[in-house]
Amino acid sequence: MESLLEVKIGCLFALLAITLTCGLIPICFKWFQIAEATGRHRRVLSLLGCISAGVFLGAGFMHMTAEALEGIESEIQKFEVQNRTEIKGNSSDATDSALVEYPYGELIISLGFFSVFLLESLALQCCPGSAEGSTVQKEEWGRTHIFGFHSHEPLPSPSRGPLRALVLLLSLSFHSVFEGLAVGLQPTIVATIQLCLAVLAHKGLVVFGIGLRLVKIGTGSRWALFSILLLALMSPLGLALGLTVAGGDPEGGQGLAQAVLEGVAAGTFLYVTFLEILPRELAGPEAPLTKWSCVAAGFAFMAFIALWA
Repeated sequence: MESLLEVKIGCLFALLAITLTCGLIPICFKWFQIAEATGRHRRVLSLLGCISAGVFLGAGFMHMTAEALEGIESEIQKFEVQNRTEIKGNSSDATDSALVEYPYGELIISLGFFSVFLLESLALQCCPGSAEGSTVQKEEWGRTHIFGFHSHEPLPSPSRGPLRALVLLLSLSFHSVFEGLAVGLQPTIVATIQLCLAVLAHKGLVVFGIGLRLVKIGTGSRWALFSILLLALMSPLGLALGLTVAGGDPEGGQGLAQAVLEGVAAGTFLYVTFLEILPRELAGPEAPLTKWSCVAAGFAFMAFIALWA
């Protein structure tokens, strides 16, 4: 038992160290500052951004959404079993069955999507100035002339980078807590190490992408460092919570609350991925097939990791 505890404490520090390192690399090294990049350097950073977009897409679909749907389905099955024992022989079985088969998981994820949509719409309604496109985005669109392209189409829809970056951080924070909780609840050393390695593999890439995203939207160094530190602490926090409750299974209400929060977080993550990250990376008309390949490569890697996590 003591050896299992030592392994989990080691995993806690590994999650903190890897997350901090991967998140701080694009923030601390000037090479990743796309506003100062030109020529080949800028194209490499653009393709790196496309890979990170694929990583976000894979994290949204293959990890966050999949885990949320699995958790919600598990809670519904528990409710169904409990309900059957209480109303055996009741004539309302058909109605109850229809209610149980309703796609609650998809509904909760959609509510997360629309809640961020509403939040952003309210922000734009109250503060119209926040709808102005960023200087970096305008520069990126204008530099397409370097590659021999010319377009009379309007600029892409303005980015709400800071607000969406905040939403992205919050949704990932929720998800990270639950990932750490899962590691902390593992009953054996082998299971703990396997899950921790899988979490580290995809968490490192995702947090690197977050750091790159913060740099691209021109976030201040202090705020960027604070954001990465906060995000890095979430998985160890979840793991510590898992250690405190490792002696027993979570109650039904607690499990349902966790599944719902996972679903809402998945919906917000998908919103930011599709309306901020992908459009921003694919805005320029240069090398569309290469960009597609980079996005697909990032997604494929996350899909591969989903075999273990």
